[in-house]
Amino acid sequence: MNNELEIDRKAVQNDLERSANFGMVDTDDGIGRTVLTGTPANFAARNYFVDQLVTAGLDVSVDAVGNITGRWSPPECDDSADPVAAGSHLDSVPEGGIFDGPLGVYAALEAVRTLKRGTQTVDRPIEVVCFTGEEGTRFADGVLGSSVATGKRSVEDALSLSDGEITLEAALEDIGFRGEGRIDASKWDSWIELHIEQGMLLERAEEPVGVVSRITGTTRCHIHIEGEANHAGTTPMHDRNDALAAASELILTIESEAQDIANHESNSAVATVGSLNVEPGAINVIPGTATLDIDIRDVKHSSIDRILQTIKDTCESIRKDRGLSVSIKTPYSIPPQPMTERVRNALRDGSERLDIAPPTLSSGAGHDTMQVADVTDAGMLFARSRGGHSHSPLEHTDWLDCAFATQVLTNAVAKLAGAE
Repeated sequence: MNNELEIDRKAVQNDLERSANFGMVDTDDGIGRTVLTGTPANFAARNYFVDQLVTAGLDVSVDAVGNITGRWSPPECDDSADPVAAGSHLDSVPEGGIFDGPLGVYAALEAVRTLKRGTQTVDRPIEVVCFTGEEGTRFADGVLGSSVATGKRSVEDALSLSDGEITLEAALEDIGFRGEGRIDASKWDSWIELHIEQGMLLERAEEPVGVVSRITGTTRCHIHIEGEANHAGTTPMHDRNDALAAASELILTIESEAQDIANHESNSAVATVGSLNVEPGAINVIPGTATLDIDIRDVKHSSIDRILQTIKDTCESIRKDRGLSVSIKTPYSIPPQPMTERVRNALRDGSERLDIAPPTLSSGAGHDTMQVADVTDAGMLFARSRGGHSHSPLEHTDWLDCAFATQVLTNAVAKLAGAE
């Protein structure tokens, strides 16, 4: 790896291995961790990250919702200039992997450490950022911290969110990461997030990195079907108001519609019923209620709209034909988000310096970048995932690929910051 701004590969690996210890779970294969926002494991992960920021000589700040920033503003740069920002998140899904989030955070930190070691000067400050609650496994459906940083959610609204037992505000106070103020992403010159691909396109292409062209849109629906619980043995079939049977009809319709769109209109369209709760949940009782959580995604807004309309139409048919009560809520809806050409060019240039011609691909997963891209120039770089595994202990990106991706990120950050 020949580069005038050569990273320390071992430093990134060491940071990721240390990060993997926080919230580590027992597993037969791979390495897993559970780091939910506001938990002791989250405190440990945050605390280690802050220690590394301080050790690197960055000025650390924590905003009111726990977003962490490490700022590097060397004497030769214009401290008043809008900074280049890079980073990701440290929280995980339950029993998730060790690369999703931390790779982007520690690669961004290593980019600054590398620039500090080098002889080049930068024109503007650089900020390393860790957002709160990207995964949406506690307090919100996802991208919590970045939604506040981009002004899409107020600090007050975010802090009042509850997991059913405790508010975000109380959880952050418990771990000492309830700061002050609000990161304002609109004040950044640009933003880059490095992330594992979570798919197999780069592995099949035999490429270590890829430049993201756009991030999929995501809409999430919560549906509650109210039927009538009754005795499974004494209630005739024609007298039943079975909430689970109605839910099954809806689930199969969603699958069929998404499959048709994927076959004929957009092969990136997906829809998933990822959660189903049935009550009272006894083998000899007709289900009285069914609650479904649905995740709809595509890089085309029209696909999401079509699936959502199908859900609404099917729910109306359930009301009419089965006589059941159905409620629909869509609290989370983010449109497809294109990446900025200026940042994409910086990533391509950073790759070409390593004699890599990175493929262009879209992201089927949501990321904080889809929020940030609404308020400033933004881009994403993917690192190759082994076997496409993610959100599980089997998640893995080879250390050499982590190094290549970190080097590309460093080159791109340097270019955007005007390094000379």
